[in-house]
Amino acid sequence: MIGKVIVCKSAGEASLESFEIPALKPGEVLIESAYSVISAGTELANVKQLPNTNTAQTGFPYYPGYCTVGQIIQVGANVETLGMGDRVIVSWGGHRSHTVKKAESVLRIDDASIDLLDASFAHIASFSFLGVRKLKLEIGESAMIVGQGILGVLALQIAILSGAIPVVVSDLDPERRRLALELGATAAFDPNEDDFVKKVKEVCGGDGPNAVVEVTGSAVALQQSLTYIAWEGRISLLGCTRVSDASIDYYKYVHRRGISIIGAHTFTRPNHESAPGRWTEHDDYQTYLKLVAAGKLKIRPLISDIVPPENANAVYNRLAHAENPPMGIVFDWSMTK
Repeated sequence: MIGKVIVCKSAGEASLESFEIPALKPGEVLIESAYSVISAGTELANVKQLPNTNTAQTGFPYYPGYCTVGQIIQVGANVETLGMGDRVIVSWGGHRSHTVKKAESVLRIDDASIDLLDASFAHIASFSFLGVRKLKLEIGESAMIVGQGILGVLALQIAILSGAIPVVVSDLDPERRRLALELGATAAFDPNEDDFVKKVKEVCGGDGPNAVVEVTGSAVALQQSLTYIAWEGRISLLGCTRVSDASIDYYKYVHRRGISIIGAHTFTRPNHESAPGRWTEHDDYQTYLKLVAAGKLKIRPLISDIVPPENANAVYNRLAHAENPPMGIVFDWSMTK
C-alpha cells in the first residue's frame, strides 16, 4: 500500500512524495490522516537549519509535522483498546497520509460532537497547556503572553481559564493583537511601541505581570520580559530559544529580583502519571477535547488556511518570507491526489 508524505530534502525545499506503508506488527494500528497542523516555529527552524534543531545536527532529509488527527483503518494483532473506524489523535507522525503507530501512543476521540478539524490541534495545544501549567497560576494573578502565534493564542485562552487577570499579550502583527483582544486579552501591545514596558506594568497594577509565557523563542523578547515582570515573577519558556543572541544581566534582572525561569519543553512532561504543573500528553489531550466541546477554547479563529498537501513547498516559502505570515495552516489529506 502506497502513502504520501511531505519531505524537505534541502533548506527551503518541500515536496510530497510516495512511500511504502509498512505491514502492521502486533500492537500497532494504521491511521488514515484527516488533517495535520503546521507548527511554523519548529518546522521552519528545521527547514532553515537553525541551531538546536534536528537538521542542524543530522542534516536532511527532514520530515516536518507532529500534529495529526485521523481514523483507524487497520488493526494489528493483540490490539484490544482500539478498533476499526476509531477517530484518534496522532503525535510525532509527520505530515503524511497514513501513519503506523503503537496503539497505546494514540488517543481515541470518544466525543462524536468534536469535529476532526478542531481535534487536529490537540497535540500542539498540549504544548501551551504545559507552558501555562508550569507557572502554577493562582486565581487573580496577572499574566503576560509574549507572542501570538498558535501556541500564544492557545496560551492566552488557557491562562484566562486558569484564573489569571489581567492577561496581557504582545505581538508585532496588528491582526494577531486584534484577535487576542477578541479572545479575551485585557490589552495587546506591539513590543516596539513607545513606553511598552511602562504600559505593561500599568495594566498589571504597576508592578508588572506575576507570570510570563514566552512563546516567540526570541532571546531579545526574553530579555525584554525581564524588564517588566513583577518581583519574584515566573517565566516559562514555551517557545524554543534556539539562538542566544541577547545578553542578560542575571544579577540585576534574575538573581536580585528572585525571578524563576522555567523550561517548558514538551519532553519535560511525565510519560505515565500527571503531576501538578506537569501533565501527560494524553491527559492534556483529554482536557483540550473537553474544553473544545464545551466551547471554552476557540480554535477556528486560529486557522488561516486549509490547503492540499501538494501545496507544501509554496506554503513553507510563504511562512518563511511573508512579513506577517499566516497563523495556522492545516493540510487536508482528503485533498491529496
